[in-house]
Amino acid sequence: MKMLLALSLLLVLGTAFAGAQDLMKGRATLVLESKAAQLTVDLGGGSIADFHLSDQPLNPLSWDSWSPSADPSAPPPPDARSMGHFLCLDRWGPASEAETKNGMGWHGEATRVNWNLLGKTTREGGRLVAAMGTQLPMGGLGVRRSIALGDQQPYFTVTEEVTNQNKLGRLYNMVQHPTIGPPFLDEHTLVDANGSKGFMQHRPMPNPEEPAVYWPQALDRDGQTVNLRHLTDSHDPGVVSYVIDEEYGWTTASSPTTGLLIGYIWKTAEYPWFDAWRHTMNGKPFSRGLEFGTSGLHQPFPILVKKGPIFGRAIYEYLDAGETASKSYACFLFKIPADYQGVTSIRYDGHTLTLHERDGKPERDLVMEVGQLFP
Repeated sequence: MKMLLALSLLLVLGTAFAGAQDLMKGRATLVLESKAAQLTVDLGGGSIADFHLSDQPLNPLSWDSWSPSADPSAPPPPDARSMGHFLCLDRWGPASEAETKNGMGWHGEATRVNWNLLGKTTREGGRLVAAMGTQLPMGGLGVRRSIALGDQQPYFTVTEEVTNQNKLGRLYNMVQHPTIGPPFLDEHTLVDANGSKGFMQHRPMPNPEEPAVYWPQALDRDGQTVNLRHLTDSHDPGVVSYVIDEEYGWTTASSPTTGLLIGYIWKTAEYPWFDAWRHTMNGKPFSRGLEFGTSGLHQPFPILVKKGPIFGRAIYEYLDAGETASKSYACFLFKIPADYQGVTSIRYDGHTLTLHERDGKPERDLVMEVGQLFP
């Protein structure tokens, strides 16, 4: 399949859960296409809006923050917004009351500004590589992203460098927010992760981590136990955050109905928290956040500072004036059989990804040659 880099500007209607062509019409996009997969980045907010196999157009990252429910015939707005996998920066969650009055919204500015391509696409080590960047005017942060799509295997890697352009140091948080939606997401979709000890965001301060829970268990607001691997009812525990005890953090979503799995892997030293979020609409699974990042507490900075570490893990980071922080992750796709039971463990040896199925024999392992994923 011909490889391409396209900056497309088209004018047609879109819908909340349409395919990539419909979803991105009328917007500036970066499209990377290889023999294995196609990747689309929306430059109006920097979201990874579509990632699908070259021979299967199903996009797990179909979620869009815009919904046509008020007027189904209305076209999506041209403004920058969050879609699919978006970046939360310079914060995760709400701003303080004073910051909100000054115009700061949820999850920071990264999805509210336009991103610019930096240079031309190149081929390096069997991957298509592109770069993009943006500025966060209120946060005073600059972001540079390098994204590389595998040529022979369906995976991509991302490295993001965040520079504090302020004259003074500052606190910040950086959380990746992959969000899956229908038709990939249904009652049979299984979410797995290697989170360990966790807590529910709906628990009151000053100690929301009490009582603690352990992945995949959580408690809803009525105290009922919820298994977060599934989304089959309306019992809503809200956002639940878990620490990771292994060298690499990982999460997967397996859809036996569609025969597809999407997964992420990252260094725990860079992103020590896994944050799970679920949402139903009209009794059906509507969206799931497979979030990972530098924080596990969904609160403004004054509350984070007052609270301090949870389970011995930091809930914010500090960037000195002019300092740059670099963080990376990788995403991958696998075809799976209709009786797939989900993932119990992932092994990465610096060259190969191996996913072991729950109660599965070694011959059911999913294996992908990916080379070096992280700098």
